[in-house]
Amino acid sequence: MFGSNGEASPGATRFGARSKPSSPACAIAAALPGEVDSVDGDDLTFTCFDGRAERHAAVPTILLRLRIEEASGAEVSAIVLRCQLRIESQRRQYGPAEADRLLELFGGTERWGDTLKPLHFANLSVTVPGFEGATEIDIHVPCTYDFDVVASKYLNALDDGEVPLLLLFSGTMFTRTETGYSVTPVPWHKEASYRLPARVWREMMNEYFPNEGWIRIRRETIDALQHYKARNAMTSWEEALESLLATARDGAGV
Repeated sequence: MFGSNGEASPGATRFGARSKPSSPACAIAAALPGEVDSVDGDDLTFTCFDGRAERHAAVPTILLRLRIEEASGAEVSAIVLRCQLRIESQRRQYGPAEADRLLELFGGTERWGDTLKPLHFANLSVTVPGFEGATEIDIHVPCTYDFDVVASKYLNALDDGEVPLLLLFSGTMFTRTETGYSVTPVPWHKEASYRLPARVWREMMNEYFPNEGWIRIRRETIDALQHYKARNAMTSWEEALESLLATARDGAGV
């Protein structure tokens, strides 16, 4: 087996610059009357505890179930929450077949000490409704079967086990207090880890694309393949590709 099982470290480095205040945050702040009071963003705790496929979305989507707790007892009016989702590829082990499929991403296993790095999955945002104490929400993670997308290439390479995810949070919390209201940034060190079963991604893709996959090729290649398909009276793209593969195997003596 290749890889490691370490835990995510606090305060993980994030990709990109800090986001500017979003328009939903500004709209909520303008709607809250009264004087500004102070609430500590460190009283927020995020826990991701479940992941499942959304069966009825327009595009393949994973739902991550998130529990948010606010420890001070303040009345939270809303949270405009941003989440950077990352795959911590170095925090799991891989079988020989998985290692072969990951060759294009990370090179040979002898190089994995240098090349096995976190992969960016998605930037997400959600408005959390008001609550007191704790609440639970779903974070919608759109997915693609485009194998030119690094995250898809990685996920498709896994046979089983778990996908180590790291959710990095930022945003703005709005709370009501005795003297008015508070507008508090969600601290950048707030994060949550979750190990998504690899079967969730595979079952979701099988639901949307049963026994199928997608590749992206240049327009000239599509035109040439279409010409070959029509010239040989073939009824499907798959038939044309299988014919070309058979010709290549025969020519190579395989």
